[in-house]
Amino acid sequence: MIRLLFLFVLSIFVSIRCFAAISLEYCLQRAEENYPAIKKYGLLDNATELNLTEINRGWLPSIGLSAQGSVQNIVPAFPAVLRNMLSQNGFELKGMSKLQYKVAAELNQTLWDGGASKANRAIERASLAESRAALDVELYAIRSQVESLYFGILLIQEQLEQTESTIALLAANLQRIESMVRNGTAMQTDADMVEAQCLALKQTLATARSAMEGYRDVLAIYIGEDISGIELTCPDAVMPESTGTARPELELFDRQIEHNRALENAINTSVMPRVGFFAQAYYGYPGYNYFESMTNRKLSFNIMAGLKVSWNIDGFYTRNLKHAKLRLSADIIDTNRDTFLFNNRIQTVREENEITAIREVITNDARIVELRQNVRRGAESQLRNGIIDATDLLSKINDENQAKLNAAYHQIQLVQNIYKLKNTLNR
Repeated sequence: MIRLLFLFVLSIFVSIRCFAAISLEYCLQRAEENYPAIKKYGLLDNATELNLTEINRGWLPSIGLSAQGSVQNIVPAFPAVLRNMLSQNGFELKGMSKLQYKVAAELNQTLWDGGASKANRAIERASLAESRAALDVELYAIRSQVESLYFGILLIQEQLEQTESTIALLAANLQRIESMVRNGTAMQTDADMVEAQCLALKQTLATARSAMEGYRDVLAIYIGEDISGIELTCPDAVMPESTGTARPELELFDRQIEHNRALENAINTSVMPRVGFFAQAYYGYPGYNYFESMTNRKLSFNIMAGLKVSWNIDGFYTRNLKHAKLRLSADIIDTNRDTFLFNNRIQTVREENEITAIREVITNDARIVELRQNVRRGAESQLRNGIIDATDLLSKINDENQAKLNAAYHQIQLVQNIYKLKNTLNR
């Protein structure tokens, strides 16, 4: 009983899945979400956060510890006259020892870095924005690939349906011709010709099914889901406004310009002076009081603190050259933008013309199919009356099949070209 219930539930699930359908928009969304590169967004954010934290820590005080021992060949000494005078009065001065040693600690605190940290933070943020924009471009390119697969599957589906319809039509005519052969009103070669055409179409059917499964397998990899047994619906397409493009490449060009500006600001800060506070303390010999260190060799504790201004003027030598390089880089970015817009406009006009041409073709498709059906029906009647042979009938059936296939293709191609235009404009 439990087994029967399980089989019943399984059959319901399979039947529901068989009648399930997915849309192009769903596939596009899932393809972007499933694309491995999407993980880079989080990685880029984390890397930038770490870099910003490192820059901010540049304002923390720098503390260093050291220990030192040294031997000198010459040290400060009392003048010989003074030493002799003191010696006569019973004072023996050894002078400063050539062996010196100390344990020290040093603290440095930046008070003003000339705007370098601010400029570096701006560079990091601009670099992140540029990297994210580049990733947007990479992910957007997936759309056209998924659309090509999706519409390729729809076109093959129409081919399968029309081929199956033609095979059914040939099978019905084959029965009539075989009946005519038995009655002596047709030749066996006529029946053989129709049967051969039937078998050839079945071969075409098998090839098309194999191609469609290959397309479906690739699409399944893109969206990360098994789509076997799931119908792909043909989307409704509305012509987008061609007033301009909103492609992510334009955003990338803007972010590249902002990155360039951030680098220019960093060049200006590189020639600014730095102001800092410092403090040094050490325990050892000799101390800052050299006279006392010369009269005795005791260890002492010593402290020194103050403000320090440093200014490295090397940046002035290369400042103009670096600015010139960045201006050249900005000009290249502007040229790339203009080239992209130029090519995008050409592609837009070409796709708009293709859509117009297909719409003009579609206006006659229904009439052509109707006429081909009438001709085929007339040919079937003529075959029954012995006026034509099977060759002529096959020609008319093929013409009708091609007309129906063309009509279906044109409808799908119209939607596909509209989506191509949407993709070109990102609208």
